Amino acid sequence: MELAQVRLLVSDFAACYRFYADVLGLKPQSGKVDGPYEKFSPVTGSAGVALQDRAMMARVLGEVGDEATGHRSLVVLRVDDLDAYCARITARGGTLLHGPAPMTERMRVAHLKDPEGNLVELQQWLLLRD
Repeated sequence: MELAQVRLLVSDFAACYRFYADVLGLKPQSGKVDGPYEKFSPVTGSAGVALQDRAMMARVLGEVGDEATGHRSLVVLRVDDLDAYCARITARGGTLLHGPAPMTERMRVAHLKDPEGNLVELQQWLLLRD
C-alpha cells in the first residue's frame, strides 16, 4: 500500500486553487482552475496535496441534498488489488460506503470512514498517466 495523497474537499474550488498555486507556490498537475479536481506537488518529493469539489464527493457517496456534506478531507491510499483489499478489510470489520467501483477510466475506488468519520479512499490505478 502507498499513501497517494491527502485530498481536501472544498466548496470554493477556484479560491483554494489560487491559494495552493499562487500563495504556497505548489505546482498544479493539470491547470484546471475551476476543478472539480487538481493535484498540487511540491518542488521536491513525491506526495502531494489535492483539491476536490466537496459536492462532487457527496454525489459519489450518495449524500446529495440541498448542500454538500461537511466532509473536509480524504486520505487516499493506493492498493494493487482493490477487490482483494476490500474483501480483507470487510472481513476485519470495516464497512464500505461506496465501491469498489470505477471513478474514471484510469482508476477504481472504494470509500470508507474511520471511527472519527474521516473519509478514506482506496484506489487501484488501471492506467498510468503518460
